[in-house]
Amino acid sequence: MNATKADTIVVKVGSSLLVGEDGKPRRDWLKTLIADIAKRHQAGDNVIIVSSGSIALGARKLDLDRGGRASLADAQAAASVGQIALSSLWSELLGDHQLTAAQMLLTLDDMEDRKRYLNATATLEKLLEHRAVPVINENDSVATDEIRFGDNDRLAARVGQAASADRVLLLSDIDGLYDRRPDSEAYGQFIGLVESVDDSIMAMADGSSSSGLGSGGMTSKLEAAKLANLAGIELSIISGREDHPLERYALTNVGTLFKAGDGASARKAWLGGRLTSAGTITIDDGAIAALQSGGSLLAAGIISIEGQFKRSDVVEIKDLTGLSIARGLAEYDALDCAKIIGRRSSELEALLGYAPRSAVVHRNQMVLV
Repeated sequence: MNATKADTIVVKVGSSLLVGEDGKPRRDWLKTLIADIAKRHQAGDNVIIVSSGSIALGARKLDLDRGGRASLADAQAAASVGQIALSSLWSELLGDHQLTAAQMLLTLDDMEDRKRYLNATATLEKLLEHRAVPVINENDSVATDEIRFGDNDRLAARVGQAASADRVLLLSDIDGLYDRRPDSEAYGQFIGLVESVDDSIMAMADGSSSSGLGSGGMTSKLEAAKLANLAGIELSIISGREDHPLERYALTNVGTLFKAGDGASARKAWLGGRLTSAGTITIDDGAIAALQSGGSLLAAGIISIEGQFKRSDVVEIKDLTGLSIARGLAEYDALDCAKIIGRRSSELEALLGYAPRSAVVHRNQMVLV
């Protein structure tokens, strides 16, 4: 961490670090983390906390099996009870350092809908302006499987994007990325620096959560790194097992650093970070080459469409194997798009009965994935 430049830092804390096996908060460890946060805050940095733990804390209070994850109903009930305890805990311990805690509960829909995303961005901006410390969690008491981030790693990356953060730190029960599980028979090789998250990096991931308390794993952390890279934010996976994890990382630099990308425009970064879409457009090899060369998607390159999307909805653009190529805002609704599949631009006005738009998805409203 840069000690001279004031930065905005997102710190994600997982359930296995925040809650012990007895279902109680690990207060002594948490105090050391908050002391680190207070030190960064005093140096002028803005700190945003993305905190798991509501389900784990609530499950203990309600005496629910499997840490409150036996069913969706159990998880929602546990989150309802646990979120009160979690917020109180952060507020109390941050208050010990004269820091003001602010709670934000988000769902996937809040970050996928453009207007609500901008509202969240404005709220974060105002809170940081007044030197509060936002404490953010997914709103697990109402989120269903269909509208969930599924883990707080990706939420942390999306929050970093919304807050124009400089870096995201994912505190984990492992000190970074290995080319295979560190507890496997052939001990994995540690990866300290990742330039970009390609297929070879994703192949190193293990999707399980070792503690049983959380919902993420290395896969979710790598997906978060992809989102951060697109938004021009560096992301690090560091160990949270020891006391003072942020101070330890600043002194030792032990962890896996995923370099920031060049940074897409705000709209393109939002598009790239979306986990849902209103429909799918399958395209041919020629159209793929055009997109990869910086072109727009024209009707002539479309093979098929799926979904009942409307103009300005987000659509996924895929190749014939189902691999995602790009994501963008549709310039036509699905009904009109179906009429012009595979047609040349000169034919469109006669088919539609009105002057057609230049592209089905314009390059300025699209991001490659």
